Amino acid sequence: MKNIAVIGAGTMGNGIAHTFAQFNYNVQLIDVSEKALANGIATISKNLDRMVAKQKISEDDKKKTLSNISTYTTIKEGIKYASLVIEAATENATLKSKIFKELDEVCAEDTILATNTSSISITQIAAETQRADKVIGMHFMNPVPIMKLVEIIRGYNTSDEVTAFIVDLSKKIQKTPVEVNDYPGFVANRILMPMINESIETLYNGVAGVIEIDTVMKLGMAHPMGPLQLADFIGLDVCLSILNVMYDGFKNPKYAPCPLLVNMVMAGKLGVKSGEGFYDYRESKKAEKVAKMFS
Repeated sequence: MKNIAVIGAGTMGNGIAHTFAQFNYNVQLIDVSEKALANGIATISKNLDRMVAKQKISEDDKKKTLSNISTYTTIKEGIKYASLVIEAATENATLKSKIFKELDEVCAEDTILATNTSSISITQIAAETQRADKVIGMHFMNPVPIMKLVEIIRGYNTSDEVTAFIVDLSKKIQKTPVEVNDYPGFVANRILMPMINESIETLYNGVAGVIEIDTVMKLGMAHPMGPLQLADFIGLDVCLSILNVMYDGFKNPKYAPCPLLVNMVMAGKLGVKSGEGFYDYRESKKAEKVAKMFS
């Protein structure tokens, strides 16, 4: 397996493409938007430049990585030679179902279909295909080239062979795969999102301010980043979407999104991506530099 297609050129998609290309896989990066593809390649190039500057890779390594990536605006063309397709589109169940239905129709019978979803049921996604045994979750962490964890999520019908293959593949790109079962939010977000949501509730109830809440969690619990700052980097719209998936899946009020989060998303304050969330990223030059790392 040397040809891997990645659907979606956003933050997660270009990070996944970067990682596989760096390990000498041929990557077909697919997005309906030419602009998104151009931005994705530009982001990969900038991230590689940082690695060169830190002497983690050579200039030749950078050139080789970029040469391993080709771009496409249609799924049919992009997956032509792929043995594995990794979907990294927006965290929207309807959109993912549509993509997997199309993938099932145009991909070769033995092509494995993976999704980078952080919360949506793999079994639900697989139900849109005639190859449920070959559908699996590969939940990468952001930023993908740096973070070691990959949550491997089996759907109800995912085969042992496909699971073992994806676990081995993850190791080949120097990631640490952890196999989990198919429940809303899996492990990472089932634990992380309620913490973020409770942090927002704490702010909403006037217990403390943004900086105070984040400082308590950083200094008191040794978190590298406070939960409200982390929410900004994840994207408040993404946090809301994941919480809604868990609330719908478990019918448990502890997963209900805080009204403040709902209102901020409706107001377009999405965090780093929009320039403003719990923090204002438009004023600080340092924050702008950090924001570019995750764009």
